[in-house]
Amino acid sequence: MDILKHNSMAWDNEVKLGNKWTIPVTKAQIQDAKKGKYELLLTPTKPVPKEWIGDIKGKNVLCLASGGGQQGPIVSALGANVTVFDNSKEQLKKDEMVSERDNLSIKLEQGDMRDLSRFEDESFDFIFHPVSNCFISNIELVWKECYRILKKGGVLISGFVNPISFIFDLYEWEKNNKLIVSNSIPYSDIDDLPKEQLEERIKNNDTLDFGHSLQSQIGAQIDAGFLIGGFYEDSSGHGDLLDEYIDTFIATKALKL
Repeated sequence: MDILKHNSMAWDNEVKLGNKWTIPVTKAQIQDAKKGKYELLLTPTKPVPKEWIGDIKGKNVLCLASGGGQQGPIVSALGANVTVFDNSKEQLKKDEMVSERDNLSIKLEQGDMRDLSRFEDESFDFIFHPVSNCFISNIELVWKECYRILKKGGVLISGFVNPISFIFDLYEWEKNNKLIVSNSIPYSDIDDLPKEQLEERIKNNDTLDFGHSLQSQIGAQIDAGFLIGGFYEDSSGHGDLLDEYIDTFIATKALKL
């Protein structure tokens, strides 16, 4: 099946369901951002440290797989030249709505985060990449493309899921509130879910997910040429079974020297 197309439609559906990552920022938040008061999220709850962002006024910023009318508009209000790139047309419509409402200048691009060939080498100063690469395979391609399109001295900040979240039986987790180890990493809904559970997720238009190793998440950034210059962890923020025991989200700041 075409996983890219499926997840595009699944995120269009998440917009209808009101997923937290699809709720655009308010006009008041944009006004605050123009005054330098803002919060940006790579992971569910912890704001990105302000020193990770720095002064981005006048810089070219790519918000990668970052539709939903959240990060892009805030970054634009901070004075950056913003491009929002996402696989979901409904998510991009959220950015378009905020842009028109608050008179912001934001370029919108729909596509696969693994293929940034429409962008020239060294065309961005900063890439903002919140939790999203769990919806694709081959994330090494993402890191290589990010390195290519960043200028020297550029920054990539990313959020992703700790692979420990994917070792448990999804059905027992979601349906019976139990943690039963059943999967290895790397993980794929397509390859590792029982047929009937996979068919149910497809029928319900749920996203199809991938659990990537830390080697792929962090090591492959280094392999692509980046220097990791920042790191923090975060919880789900909504009482997941693992929240009591371990933070299940990770954020990194990577530098192209």
